[in-house]
Amino acid sequence: MIFSDEHRFTRWFITISSIAIVSIFLWNVSIFFNRLKKEEREKMEIWVKAYSEVLNSDLNEDIPIELEVMSKNTSTPMIIYHRKEDLYETRNIARELANDHDKLQELVTAFALDYQPIEIVYENEVFGTLYYGNSSLINKLKYFPIGIVVIVLLYLAMLYYFYSTAKSHDQSLLWAGMAKETAHQIGTPLSSLVGWTEILKQENVDPSYIEEMEKDIVRLQIITDRFSKIGSLPNLEPTDIVEETRDSYEYLKARSSKLIHFNLKLPKENIQVSLNKQLFSWTIENIVKNAIDALKGKGDIDVEITQDAKWVHILITDTGKGIPKIKFKKIFKPGYTSKKRGWGLGLSLAKRIIEEYHDGKIKVLKSELGKGTTFEIKLKKIA
Repeated sequence: MIFSDEHRFTRWFITISSIAIVSIFLWNVSIFFNRLKKEEREKMEIWVKAYSEVLNSDLNEDIPIELEVMSKNTSTPMIIYHRKEDLYETRNIARELANDHDKLQELVTAFALDYQPIEIVYENEVFGTLYYGNSSLINKLKYFPIGIVVIVLLYLAMLYYFYSTAKSHDQSLLWAGMAKETAHQIGTPLSSLVGWTEILKQENVDPSYIEEMEKDIVRLQIITDRFSKIGSLPNLEPTDIVEETRDSYEYLKARSSKLIHFNLKLPKENIQVSLNKQLFSWTIENIVKNAIDALKGKGDIDVEITQDAKWVHILITDTGKGIPKIKFKKIFKPGYTSKKRGWGLGLSLAKRIIEEYHDGKIKVLKSELGKGTTFEIKLKKIA
């Protein structure tokens, strides 16, 4: 479906705005996180000063403030390396880590990467080095932006899902409404045509003319019946798919150009499936008409049926211009068409008929540009 410039602008505006909002949020979180780390650094520098004061104080000297500063820090993991003794003192670190020398070395390396180590001075000499890491609060906040981004992405995905589902539902209702209205509009002149044929019979008109008119009337009745079934649940009956495919094939072959060569390859045995005959013949007709358009008036169309234990496969192959692989799914969307004229409903209706009404599958099985395309319809066999 071709969207207006206004819809396209709105879609891009929402997308760019969402990206901008998330980017600004992450930028502010990054600033906040860096500020916390800076404050953590300042706190640890104060702690080192208090520690140095304790080391430099006399045994009888009262230093309650320094001791309180040291005792208050119960969240920041610290490793103090004593140079003279060549040993490590730990604070706020789990005992199993503190007793494991190798893991302690790994922590020292990790702490040094996160924060610049602070030297501890005692009697104007470097007594040791303090290595410290993130407090438990900073560690928790570190994953906060990731959680927010995940939540935002899930929210946007949910919005997109509901938007696309609602849009698809609205489109389905639109096409169904149009189909039913078309059936209604055709019904009135069709009834009139039936009456006129009866009048012509009484006027002694050439019976061959009336016979041809009646064939077209029957055809119009079939078309009306097809359109009336779109949007409502059709009745499915056990049917021989081989016979129905042959009937659709013969009808299309008789009304196509002699320059188009039809080939039919069907199994000899009957294959029963749950089918609505009118809608199935409409599907075959839509695919074959697309194949005829791809041939541009001349070429081959092959119709073949194969089966396995569960499925029956109807393969329709043409020698036309082919379809690019990126458009294999796009051609089934309502409104998509490569022709200058046309509504782009044929293949979308075929997909709806097969997949929604018959619980089957339809797809482009293979295609090669300049060589042709094969469509595959899969229907479940009746056991």
